Amino acid sequence: MSGAVGHYNAHIVAYPEVDWIELSRSFIEERIGLKQNQITTQIENHDSTIEYLDSVRRFNSILLGFCRDIWSYISIGYFSQKTKEGEVGSSTMPHKVNPIDFENAEGQLGIANGLLNHFADKLLASRWQRDLSDSTVLRNIGVALGHSLLAYHSVMKGLGKLVVNQDRLASDLDQAWEVLTEPVQTVMRRRGVSDAYERLKSFSRGQVVSKQMLEQFIDSTKELSEQDKKLLKMLTPNNYTGLAAQMAEDTVKRIAKESGEGRS
Repeated sequence: MSGAVGHYNAHIVAYPEVDWIELSRSFIEERIGLKQNQITTQIENHDSTIEYLDSVRRFNSILLGFCRDIWSYISIGYFSQKTKEGEVGSSTMPHKVNPIDFENAEGQLGIANGLLNHFADKLLASRWQRDLSDSTVLRNIGVALGHSLLAYHSVMKGLGKLVVNQDRLASDLDQAWEVLTEPVQTVMRRRGVSDAYERLKSFSRGQVVSKQMLEQFIDSTKELSEQDKKLLKMLTPNNYTGLAAQMAEDTVKRIAKESGEGRS
């Protein structure tokens, strides 16, 4: 709207009596419903485009880490995958069900973010404000978003196949009683035990801590009251989760509410 270089040069020569800045603003904002960017060069600056694409890139980076984590959890047996009739799990090992959806998503996200990173670097600057090489780059925004969309579909497909292996999780937790040295140490500190950390370090570091060992340590700690000991011995690696369940539920409710209100 503001001309070849953004200064209304030719407009002023042709119609000097017109308030071109106000006319442009009213036409763009009141008639079309867009927000005017008053300072431009030969092109519309790409600041908002970069901001949007960088948001996509950050989301993709989070999802990429998620895919790798799920892949790892499947590998160690925390999750299994539902089988599908006629689907090949592995080209040479018929018993396997590879996490192919998360692998596909990881690859698509890598391609997308490679392009999005280039966009962020490239579109920020224009050589002497006259470099139009941005046009070549802009034509590939759809490519990056397309790879992103394919990844999102793959992740949703993969999530639909996941089954939690409760037995494996319970088995691992039952071998991790050392995690309860944290609450024991914290309650000891509450009772004024200044060397609580050192005592727990000497007791647990490099050791395979069992339920019986931990209970013996609790019972032998004179600074703890009987109520403290009873509370601590009720803890297990399985139920020592703090407010995780409540926080997860509150987060889901908040997101659902914000989505209902039209917030991103």
